[in-house]
Amino acid sequence: MTTRTSAIEVAGLRKAYGGREAVAGIDLTVPAGTVYALLGPNGAGKTTTVRVLSTLLLADAGEVRVAGYDVRREADQVRASIGVTGQFSAVDELLTGRENLRLMADLGHLGRRGAHAVVGRLLERFGLVEVADRRVATYSGGMKRRLDLAMTLVPGPRLIFLDEPTTGLDPRSRRDLWGTVRELVADGVTVFLTTQYLEEADQLADRMGVLDGGRLVAEGTAAELKRLVPGGRVELQAADEETVSELARQLPQAIPNHGALTVTLPHDGSLTALRRLLDMIDGTGMTDGVDGSDGMDRIDGIKARAVTGLAVHTPDLDDVFLALTGRSATDGRVSEEVSV
Repeated sequence: MTTRTSAIEVAGLRKAYGGREAVAGIDLTVPAGTVYALLGPNGAGKTTTVRVLSTLLLADAGEVRVAGYDVRREADQVRASIGVTGQFSAVDELLTGRENLRLMADLGHLGRRGAHAVVGRLLERFGLVEVADRRVATYSGGMKRRLDLAMTLVPGPRLIFLDEPTTGLDPRSRRDLWGTVRELVADGVTVFLTTQYLEEADQLADRMGVLDGGRLVAEGTAAELKRLVPGGRVELQAADEETVSELARQLPQAIPNHGALTVTLPHDGSLTALRRLLDMIDGTGMTDGVDGSDGMDRIDGIKARAVTGLAVHTPDLDDVFLALTGRSATDGRVSEEVSV
């Protein structure tokens, strides 16, 4: 089922708690060396999915292979191939950063020489050298999160699960962690990310799925998901009110704003439609109108310099999330650790 190019393959995954299905038959594939983001509101089933994929829970039904191994029959091999960073840091605050990493190395039976090399490399990579011998209780939230991720990487997994990795971090710490994730992927590591921060998924994920009520309601790249939601538009900035009136007269579905000297048009997000509009404005001519209808091959009586600016507005992931689930990504305050 899993090939060399697939890090995760899931078919028909189901998991119920007390008669309530937390995961209701999802299918997904994660190519190796990519970031896959699983989005969903609290209680959608994200953490349950990660727990099954990481062998912490047994599925009720479905076929799941991780790193080429069946999670039910070959759980030990799966665990030896992955790293998991949960919603809350698993660091020991009574130990130093170095001691935490060394503990993980001992648990992984790396040996004294191997452990020394790995610990030193990870401290440097995660910017923790200067605080390595301080107790973790003195670390900031961002430092603790970086140490937590570093501990996950001690055994050298090629696939890591990051479950809400930046919850509670300040914006700078979040971006630092994003940079670390990008470096890991550049080194060939596969990352399975769950998050409620839509900007995070937009920044990091090659592909993403939207989970709602235990079901995968949409899947694709960020651009593909955004195209599922109507509401994209192009806003033309005009030099004067005469230009606004002329654009509104000649462009189908145009909405003029004389006070702001703008004209707004619906836009499907495609380069073809944008190129057609630009050709119409500069008078080079096209066979179809901006909305795909015939009969509008150029805009007469308007010089290109009369249109002084153009801005493309497309739905963002929050719009997608709201349209697909009926609520925003931050709705709900009950932790999935409890609710599912």
